[in-house]
Amino acid sequence: MVFNAQRQVGANVLEVMDGLLKEMDAVNKEILHPRGIHVENVYRETVYINSAIDLVFSNMFLGGFLAIAVLFMFLRSISSILVIGMSIPISIITTFLTMYLFGRSINVISLAGMAFAVGMVVDSAIIVLENIYRHMQLGKTKWQAALEATQEVWGALLASTVTTVAVFLPIIFIEERAGQLFKDIAIAISSSIVISLIVAVTVIPSLSSRILNISTKLHGKEGKESLLGRLASQIASFVNYVNDRGYRRLGTIMGIVLVAIGLTWVMMPPAEYLPNGNQNFLFGLLIPPPGYNLDEMIKIGADIESQVSELWETPPEEAEALPGGGISNFFYVALPDQAFMGMRSRDDARVRELIPVINAALNSVPGAFGFARQSSLFTRGFSGTRSVSIDITGPDLIRVLEIAQKVFDQISEVLPGASARPIPSLDLGSPEVRVYPDRVRAADVGFSATDIGLAVNALVDGANVSDFRFHGREIDLILKGRERWTQHTQDIAQLPLATPDGRVITLGDITDIKLRQGPISINRVERQRAVTIDTALPDDIPLETAIARIQDEIIRPLREQGEIGTVYDIKLAGTADDLTRLRKEMLLNFYLAVLLTYLLLAALFQSFISPFVILLTVPLAIFGGVLGFRTVQLFDSTQQLDILTMLGFFILVGTVINNAILIVYQALNLMREGENPRDAVMESVRVRVRPIFMSTGTSVLAMLPLIVMPGAGSELYRGLGSVVVGGLALSTIITLVLTPLVFSYVIELVLKLRKVLGLPETVVADPAAEQF
Repeated sequence: MVFNAQRQVGANVLEVMDGLLKEMDAVNKEILHPRGIHVENVYRETVYINSAIDLVFSNMFLGGFLAIAVLFMFLRSISSILVIGMSIPISIITTFLTMYLFGRSINVISLAGMAFAVGMVVDSAIIVLENIYRHMQLGKTKWQAALEATQEVWGALLASTVTTVAVFLPIIFIEERAGQLFKDIAIAISSSIVISLIVAVTVIPSLSSRILNISTKLHGKEGKESLLGRLASQIASFVNYVNDRGYRRLGTIMGIVLVAIGLTWVMMPPAEYLPNGNQNFLFGLLIPPPGYNLDEMIKIGADIESQVSELWETPPEEAEALPGGGISNFFYVALPDQAFMGMRSRDDARVRELIPVINAALNSVPGAFGFARQSSLFTRGFSGTRSVSIDITGPDLIRVLEIAQKVFDQISEVLPGASARPIPSLDLGSPEVRVYPDRVRAADVGFSATDIGLAVNALVDGANVSDFRFHGREIDLILKGRERWTQHTQDIAQLPLATPDGRVITLGDITDIKLRQGPISINRVERQRAVTIDTALPDDIPLETAIARIQDEIIRPLREQGEIGTVYDIKLAGTADDLTRLRKEMLLNFYLAVLLTYLLLAALFQSFISPFVILLTVPLAIFGGVLGFRTVQLFDSTQQLDILTMLGFFILVGTVINNAILIVYQALNLMREGENPRDAVMESVRVRVRPIFMSTGTSVLAMLPLIVMPGAGSELYRGLGSVVVGGLALSTIITLVLTPLVFSYVIELVLKLRKVLGLPETVVADPAAEQF
């Protein structure tokens, strides 16, 4: 005997499972064991969830260690490590409190958001600490360096933090099912970033003014003796070289931007909905031909078990080469009209290897539909998150079935390897007795069609005519004909009916009774008769690709032939419809996030031009994100561009502009101090190379374990991590060249425009900075 327990919506799965296990132990000890019976837990999803949470925690600690290692490599100072190290636990611990205040649970997704934030929370602290470090290298005291350095970068940090948080605002208001996942990761990252800003401008300067020391290996005027100092000078010299000629500068700007946009368009992979996860549970469904009874379904089960029994009979030490390392648990449940089964592999990570084995066993049953699927982490039932539901609707069921049969026959050609099942069925395999009222004869004796229907229902199935209460319980009173009246189909015509004038006639006197074939069940979509072809996709066909193929190769030809489009129609539902609607909403929110970022930067810089310069880094980041994702796909072909991965592009909008903000903000400060715009841009690049490399290095290495470390749950956030890491790494390198070039070019255009308009040319010094 097999039974299943499902938690209520909103209940914590870990708490429910712990309670079930305790109650199951009590039932075994107190009730079942004395009777020689034992209940065993075959599968629970909390094993996967607990393993995934443990992996995220370990990745978080490893990422924090790598971030600290990067800082030590750049600064070579134990005291600086202590100062920066304080920002990580303060920010993360306070983020847990924020999640609690917002009423969000700590789950795999929110923990992954915190793990991503480990590298991001030190960014503000790095900028402040590095600037204090630089001022101390110039010979200032600790107190003076801490005060002046923090004041110098405060505006840039505020701008970067506000824009990062603003990017997540549109995400929080997504109402789709996936929006709940977005809220967890958005709140986790946003709260940690805000807290890190507070820590950076309070804790970091306070600690630095007391314990920060300068490494003798890096000592010198602004670190020019170090390798990084020489690299910064070379980058600044290259920028100045390109900036020296207008055609070189314009060609470089156009080349970088156009190549990034073009390659992004070419390399962008097709989209998926939610990832399935990699839970160690596989279920199969078998729908036999019409007319099978329970005994025949049991025989089919015995045959299927004989085909796969080797997988659990082989000892574990000898089953390593078998699919999934063998089967640890297997059950088969037979019903009159279908059968389902479930199993677990001995190797938790290899359960997918069992799918072709079970499919082969199911397909060996003549005339039956069968398929095997892996259990989904985010959905229940057989559909999963990688399926397309094709609804064929219309007024006449026979015609709907004909169209559905054509669609079903083409699925295997259009989507090789896909498993399709019709709901409810493609044929009328259920025998039924139909009663057709003869309205003329019925009217002669005072009966209407409704009266006939009520009478037949009462005589055959029973009609609820009243109720009464007995010992506090409400009991229905049912009026029903004798059982012997309906033992045979031919007896239906002899059912007695009392006419209004007191005569007794038979049902056959006023109706025509015929034996027909009918559907197993009746489905309706928008009040129309409907048949659904539920199609599970293979791993090598993305959901977006499947939708396009079905539209182009199945639906469009049927529409052109006139078979659908009027009273009969075909619509894609299920996860296909969810993906279409969510992509539109996410695209709109992405544009809104970019617009909010632009407006906030315009307010902070008091300029409409500087934000444009800064936001040019976004196309580069998107290209880097696509490149990073494609790199991961080279090593893991099952990784798809699901909506969690798409969230990485939102994160990039709020993070990659931080480097550009530092360069532009520093250049504006130098211009306000009287430097020439060209020299100010060159000096800002040289001065900001080290903090940019430090912040990017810590962010990339802190997120790297989330990408490369295998284990339960890693498939959920690996794609997201690859997008963020790829976008950060590539945009950082290119931003050091593109941002100063665009900034210089825009400055010169504004100055020329002011000259044409007859405005004062003294704008080159202080006023020009105010314009930007």
